[in-house]
Amino acid sequence: MALFEYFPNYIWNLSVAIAMESGGRIGEIVDMCQPIKDAAASGADAGTPMFMAQWVAMADKLIDLAAEDEAQGRAFSASDKLERASLYLFNAERMQGHGHPGRQATYAKARDTFDRSTALGQINRRRVDIPLATGTMPALYTSAPGNGPHPVVVYCNGLDSCKELLYWSRLPEALARRGISTLCVDQPGSGEALRLQNLPVDPHSENWASKAVDWLEQQGDVDPKRIGMTGISLGGHFAPRAVAYEPRFASGAVWGANHNWAEVQQKRMKREGENPVPHYWAHVMWAFGASDMDDFLAKAEDMNLNGHMDGIKVPFLVTHGAKDRQISVDYAHDCYDQLVNSPRRALKLFTEREGGVEHVGADNMSYGRDYIADWFADTLGGKTA
Repeated sequence: MALFEYFPNYIWNLSVAIAMESGGRIGEIVDMCQPIKDAAASGADAGTPMFMAQWVAMADKLIDLAAEDEAQGRAFSASDKLERASLYLFNAERMQGHGHPGRQATYAKARDTFDRSTALGQINRRRVDIPLATGTMPALYTSAPGNGPHPVVVYCNGLDSCKELLYWSRLPEALARRGISTLCVDQPGSGEALRLQNLPVDPHSENWASKAVDWLEQQGDVDPKRIGMTGISLGGHFAPRAVAYEPRFASGAVWGANHNWAEVQQKRMKREGENPVPHYWAHVMWAFGASDMDDFLAKAEDMNLNGHMDGIKVPFLVTHGAKDRQISVDYAHDCYDQLVNSPRRALKLFTEREGGVEHVGADNMSYGRDYIADWFADTLGGKTA
């Protein structure tokens, strides 16, 4: 496999890969990981407090170095260090079990550091809060250059990601280069919506995706006829479902097909396939607002796209890593085969020839990023050159 496998378990290696693909520096990552290499041998769950301690320590060092830059008027250099600090903090937080000591404070520091980096670096991302039926959906809006109106893509999380990690996937940057804006959302069950508002996963993603469209239609730089949607990982359920039931979307794509996640849970109970985070069952019960395993499984029953894909009547792209160890490539074929009413459907499997073979391209996100960005440029009227 092309995944950088420093530790003896997949989940810790996935977390390292996320950091590397999101802008982390290999020297800093090695410095954080060397002292805890032996801890990973006890399994994915046992050593996570040690993981957080090392990654928070590196983040604190970078925050101190950034303060020295800022004191000398070097705002851009300070921002670069704060970007990595916030990345390491978010990564440390997502590795902890729900309620773990220090998790809440680490998340708060990560958000504050991210916001400071945005301001100092004059980075093209603006925080917005989109009203929902209950609470709000925090989001990051990245504008395409020029006055517009521009096409825009709603970009949603998977099970354990957050809007900041969506931004660091660099898809918003790739889309902006092609004349397309991006709205990265912390939908219910993820990011701030879960951590600060206790909003659980809603399998009927059109409920919150439609609110994103409502908000975008009020923005002067948005062309309301050219709004697309994509999602990463578990977003491979949310994006197709939303496009199937929200007719204002003009195009869609998934970065990893999650066609029948309810069935995946049955497989995971049999220890088939890899989990994305430590303390997995506690995490999914928290995300779904479930009281116990039976309650979770009942709430997850609707995480199944069978019988819904025929509602997609716009161009739609399915991408998947050919050697995804979390979600079988078979689900990508199911998703594609059921796009019977799409006027333009496409299936792209990333193979060893190019890379991006792991779950959502954890081994190399550049291929998925470019392919999806080009898809939206083609179907929403952006540019590719």
